[in-house]
Amino acid sequence: MKYESKLQSVQMDSLFDAILCLKNRGECYRFFEDLCTVNEIQSLAQRLEVARMLREECTYHEIADRTGASTATISRVNRSLTYGADGYSLILDRLGK
Repeated sequence: MKYESKLQSVQMDSLFDAILCLKNRGECYRFFEDLCTVNEIQSLAQRLEVARMLREECTYHEIADRTGASTATISRVNRSLTYGADGYSLILDRLGK
């Protein structure tokens, strides 16, 4: 079954094609440092860590203490894990292998 994103556009396709061209962590650092602000990159990393901790059934308090994420961010990530496009689950499953 093919996934149809509400975000899909020519520009988004180009962005994702660019990301898929990256070959290693060093290239990722270089590209994302040029593409995003430091705060944007840190927010993305924080959300992924929040998702991982939620899957491990950590409490909101534990997650907030360890990641510095607000309860609003934790709730948003939790909503995505429960009702989203399964992107977090896809990545967390692959990282866990």
